Amino acid sequence: MTKEDIRAAASGVRMVGDGGSADLGSSGRVMKVAYCDGHASVTIAGKGIDERGRAEVRQHVGAAVRLAGQRAREEIVDVHVEFTEQGGTSGVGAPSAPSAGARRGGGGGAGGGGGSAGHQEAAPMLPGVGHVIAVGAGKGGVGKSTVAVNLAVGLAKRGHAVGLLDGDIYGPSLPTMLGLSAIDPVVIEGRIQPFYVHGVKAMTIGKLVEPDKPLIWRGPMAHGAFKQLVEQTQWGELDYLIIDLPPGTGDVSLTMAQVLRLTGAVVVCTPQKVAQDDAVRAVKMFQQLGIEVLGVVENMSYFIADDVTPAREYDIFGRGGAQMMAQRLNLPFLGAVPISVAMRRNGDEGEPLKNFSVGAAGAREIEEMVTRVEGQVAMASLRQGRSRPTLRIS
Repeated sequence: MTKEDIRAAASGVRMVGDGGSADLGSSGRVMKVAYCDGHASVTIAGKGIDERGRAEVRQHVGAAVRLAGQRAREEIVDVHVEFTEQGGTSGVGAPSAPSAGARRGGGGGAGGGGGSAGHQEAAPMLPGVGHVIAVGAGKGGVGKSTVAVNLAVGLAKRGHAVGLLDGDIYGPSLPTMLGLSAIDPVVIEGRIQPFYVHGVKAMTIGKLVEPDKPLIWRGPMAHGAFKQLVEQTQWGELDYLIIDLPPGTGDVSLTMAQVLRLTGAVVVCTPQKVAQDDAVRAVKMFQQLGIEVLGVVENMSYFIADDVTPAREYDIFGRGGAQMMAQRLNLPFLGAVPISVAMRRNGDEGEPLKNFSVGAAGAREIEEMVTRVEGQVAMASLRQGRSRPTLRIS
């Protein structure tokens, strides 16, 4: 199978419009196609197609691509269908029914939508998981994984059952930050068992591939890998599942919005203006995906020189920039987390619990961040109708 085969299969799906019917190809709606190792991705111009129509497009394009795979004797693992508002024509309704052969080819697999709020509302809840929290950033190098790890460990220290998913498919950090090098993955009855470390159930693709192997994957492969990590891991009952996303606004974030119902997202940013610019894009991405932004964390807010007494603080990146950005965007500010030599060492050595030791540099700030995230999750749950207020009398 080639990209051209995928394009031809998708292009043959017919649409019913105001003046008769036309296939996706002749109406110019097949905008982009990708294919690699059984993972297909098709981008459709969605202008003028309502939600019902888009759902049917996913189904029929998936059926057509799978049928083409059967004819070519090649297994199609999944078909990822997304929509863009650019290109195509307006005034087009739902697709006409595919041929009998296409119906035998199956549904759209893991196909997704255009990332609107409607798709997040339609995304399924992960069984047994109370809250799913994404930790994202507009750019790399701002300490997003550090915040995700400390948030997960901090919640676990408070008695919550917590899972931590390394969603950074291309650059997984959790094997190092959690000290997983000596632990081998275990699969029981087709289910991946998470690593239980530091009070947290963790899963990362970094432990499922060769340590030094670069993951040179196209979008459909990243989509499939993330979906497998979510759905094939034996998470059990969790109060929180924290997802450490890759930087930027790419495929994994879109996949997450399609396959998981989230309580909200935390955006990580350093005080620098260049980081703020990208963080704003991350905020807008979550909002366009229909994911509530719980707030902003200013990481590396300042440097604590704890090798002198008393310890001194240095505003290396200009403290407060991310807090002002949060105010401009009318978002909660979740706290300023400093950086220190000890915190860097704890991350490199896979000892996050040491960040919470009494007197450790940054311990108080991390605890404050965890408290504020807990509060925002509680309020988001009330707004989303997932919980009700309780009154305790003592």
